[in-house]
Amino acid sequence: MQLSSSGPDETFLIGRKLGRFLKNGDMVCFYGEIGAGKTAMIKGIASAFGIEEREVTSASFTIIAEYDTSPPFCHVDLYRLEDDADVYDTGLYDYLDKDGVTVIEWAERLEDVPENAITVRIDITGDRERKIEIEGINEKDWNNMQER
Repeated sequence: MQLSSSGPDETFLIGRKLGRFLKNGDMVCFYGEIGAGKTAMIKGIASAFGIEEREVTSASFTIIAEYDTSPPFCHVDLYRLEDDADVYDTGLYDYLDKDGVTVIEWAERLEDVPENAITVRIDITGDRERKIEIEGINEKDWNNMQER
């Protein structure tokens, strides 16, 4: 499914809508260059879990940020890691088997992305414009949710 965004606010709203689809055990893997809007979209997802936007920052220095929601929400940022050995040392793979929803920025640093992961690719197409490709969400379900 391909979507477009005309700015950070719209990217946030797309994320919020995506967050409404997520359920216990889901993983969302984000791909895109620096400044593409990954964190803006993750803030939107987090808002669907009742997390205030200001509480969600790029986790570049903490790598894993956990939130006490139902189901639990975990934001992972792998930007500072160089290879899968570094990822393994974070304990991230322990999260993959836990209850909750996990979103991962810079998922290309994972050696093995689970087959059932939802993938989000964000491409910069203009100063504020973005092309967002989401795999793992049924487009018909997405469109029906827009009509609600």
